[in-house]
Amino acid sequence: MRYLFDDCALDLDRRELHRGAGQVAVEPQVFDLLALLIRHRDRVVSKDDLLATIWQGRIVSESTLFNRINAARKAIGDAGDRQRLIKTLPRKGLRFVGEVREEGGESSPSPELSLPDRPSIAVLPFADMSGDAGREEHFADGISEDLITGLARIRWLFVIARNSTFAYKHRAADAKQVSRELGVRYILGGSVRRAGDRLRVTAQLVDATTGGHLWSDRYERQVGDVFAVQDDITRSVAAAIEPRLLAAEGIRALARSPQHLGAWELVAQAQTHFWRMSRADHQAAIEPLRRAIESHPDYAPAHGRLGFCLVFAAHMGWIGADQGLLAGRDHAIRAIALDDCDPWGTSRWATGR
Repeated sequence: MRYLFDDCALDLDRRELHRGAGQVAVEPQVFDLLALLIRHRDRVVSKDDLLATIWQGRIVSESTLFNRINAARKAIGDAGDRQRLIKTLPRKGLRFVGEVREEGGESSPSPELSLPDRPSIAVLPFADMSGDAGREEHFADGISEDLITGLARIRWLFVIARNSTFAYKHRAADAKQVSRELGVRYILGGSVRRAGDRLRVTAQLVDATTGGHLWSDRYERQVGDVFAVQDDITRSVAAAIEPRLLAAEGIRALARSPQHLGAWELVAQAQTHFWRMSRADHQAAIEPLRRAIESHPDYAPAHGRLGFCLVFAAHMGWIGADQGLLAGRDHAIRAIALDDCDPWGTSRWATGR
């Protein structure tokens, strides 16, 4: 597949960029950035999209991101002050605005994005199902936006930005299609309906990779202070789906071969055992956490959870205090050093405070 625009040609098969009569040397990340923007030229590509696809969810500095964008512009003869081809939309993201022709392959309106290495979710715009079309659309949008903000506070969850998910407003798309286009494992959607002074909100959580239904619920409230009702419902939904996501991740990890598990999946597998609160399951939780730390020594969640497990086991008398408390505290301190907001490392159980 080749994308032709301006005086450039981007060859995906050969991973080459040609401009005029010559070939332009570009770094792999710069090439991937150009390919991503051109493939998704029908919408704004957010910073979260770039991190998930090009850096596989890793955190990179603003200067690194800025340098790659500038390098992409320079490679195709664009500039930040002109933005003829790559346009920056402040606080939203980037969009390729040049005219593009495709050559040598089928048009691909739904190119597949890779899944990040931790659980990922997209909150799709909630539908207004009220009889008076558009009457509660502002409320439905508010619910969706607040859920994105609320779920983003869950540190182990990768949440797709609003600018990407709201491209699906008033647009029919099945779960698997959204998974391919946004690179997400889970989808949260729902609807809002008002009848008189009663408001009903439904929400559904779906495994986007399989289309399987994981959870749904309905919330009914008396219409009053709109913001209070909105806050109440978003808190309830966020609190309900977090344990479902953890459970789904644990089941998913248990079903995979141990040698194919990443750091997060090992932690999810350990949590599934830990919450059964038995001595045998405690032993089963320790092993994947140690493996996660062995392969990823600087992974705070693994240190934090292992510290908690060891201290809890000592408290229950399953292991000796010298074996559990001291080692557990060391892991908790390491977790805090790596991430001072890690909820397991900072717990009183783990630190002994």
